[in-house]
Order: sequence, then structure tokens, then C-alpha cells
Amino acid sequence: MRLPFGPIELPPRETFADRESLLAKVMLAPAVLYVAVLVGIPFVLAILLSFSNARAGSLSFSWVGLSNYAAVLSDPTFRRALLNTVIVTVAVQVLVVILATAAAMVFRAAFVGKRIMRFFLLLPWAVPITLAVMAWTWIFDSTFSVVNWTLKVAGLLHGWLYWLGSPTLGLIAIIIVQVWRLFPFATVIVLAGMTSIPQDVVEAAIMDGAGFWRRLFQIELPFLLPVVTVAVLFGIVYTATNMSVVYLLTGGGPADSTHVLPTLAFQRGIEGLDLGQGAAIALFLLPFLLVAAIGMLRIARRSEMGSP
Repeated sequence: MRLPFGPIELPPRETFADRESLLAKVMLAPAVLYVAVLVGIPFVLAILLSFSNARAGSLSFSWVGLSNYAAVLSDPTFRRALLNTVIVTVAVQVLVVILATAAAMVFRAAFVGKRIMRFFLLLPWAVPITLAVMAWTWIFDSTFSVVNWTLKVAGLLHGWLYWLGSPTLGLIAIIIVQVWRLFPFATVIVLAGMTSIPQDVVEAAIMDGAGFWRRLFQIELPFLLPVVTVAVLFGIVYTATNMSVVYLLTGGGPADSTHVLPTLAFQRGIEGLDLGQGAAIALFLLPFLLVAAIGMLRIARRSEMGSP
């Protein structure tokens, strides 16, 4: 006997992979937990310490309110470190953007040895920072400075430059090392952005008689602005929060004249055992980085919305 209807098809059983909202939460949970444990807890602890007179090696502390902030604001060393942080961060980003854009345009062209040159380009980013700063310490050494000897042989230097013994030259040396460190990373980002520029727009500009500089400033740079903004944002965060270069190169000297906020916070909080004041100094980076991040993201968004 034949049934008047066909076989009954059951609805497919929903699996865990089909529940996209739950799957997204599960996939994001490790990253959120990582940020909460390794970033959130130390950040909250730093805020609490900044309002206390806590000292390293002691479990007893009391709340002192805004005393630590008032103390650091009236400290000329802190004001000098804050100014140095701004100077180094801004100078490094300007130089890195200019050099990275120029290098990306060179590497976009075809030439013999391009792969080898790309390998050497990435070396500063791959070399351990401690080893790199040790080499730069020798380069800027007051007696054996290869920079001084090169300039002297070329007839461009008649005296002697004490790079790490002068506040101004020490700050310049820090900027040079930071640029050398960030330059490869920015070049890779800008080079990736150049590959995404529509070639038909560039070819149309060439057909219209646009020269190199006109194409660069009116076509290529507007397309690159969102990518360059991201590179600058990463560079600002890295430069403003990095203490390795300054600590290993100058140690904040001479006479605390080349300190930046991270090295001064380390000196006061860890070496000076004043955890409260060290935390207060470190937290001054937060509004600076927030303003920079918001400004860079707004520039990137506007450039994407108004891109040619």
C-alpha cells in the first residue's frame, strides 16, 4: 500500500557553529579576558596607588588624595619629562611618516636586489631592542662615536659632539633611535596602502599630464591618509609608552634632562620606591594618548568618507 504523502523531513539540528551570536562571544572571550587581566587590573591598581602613599616593600599605606599629583605637577623634572615626551613623540612621527612614504615609493618600483633590500629594511624591527640600543650607545659614544669620526673625516665637524652628555644632543639621539626602530613598520604599512590605490586613477592622472609631485599630493597621499593615520597612531602609542630606548641609551641623563614620562615613572616608583608618585606620573600618559587616539581616528574616518 502506497502512502499518500512522502517521507517526513525533520528540520536540521542546530549546532554550536550555527549560533553565530554565541560563537562570536566565545571566540572573543579569551581576548577580553587577556585584556582584563593583563591591562585592566594593573590599570585599576595604578589608579588606586596614585591616590596613596604606598611604597615598595611595605604593605601599609594610606590615602593621600591628590597629593601625588600636586607634587609631580610642581616638580620641574616632571615638567621637563612631559615636554620631552611630546617633543620626541611628535618629532619621531613626522620623520617616520616622511621617510616611510619615500621608502615605500622606492620599494614600489622594480629594481635589482629588491628582496634583499626589503630584508635589510625589516632588520631594525626584528633586532631585539636591548641589542640595538647597545649598538647605538657605541655609535654615540663620547670617545669612539662613529658619527663624530665620519663627520670629522668628511670635514663637516671641527669640534666634538658629546651625544649622550648633552641634554639637546641626548634628546636628538633618542629621536634618531626611535625613528630607526619605527621606520620599517611604518614603511610596510604605507607600502601596503600604496598597493590598494586604484591604478586607473593614477593612469588617468598621467594621461592628463599630472607630474610626479601633483600625483603624490593630490592623488596618492589622499588615498594613503587612512593608512598613514593608523601607522601614526601605532607609532604614537609605541613612542610615548616606550621606556627601553631612553633607559638604556641615556638613563634619563645628564641630570634628568632626557627623561620621558615612562622612565621618570620607573625611576620614582621602582628605583625610588615611591609607588604612589610613580603611578601618578605614569597616569599622565592616559589623557595624552586618549586625545591622540581620538584625533587620529577622526582624521581616518573623515578621510575615508571623503576619499577621492
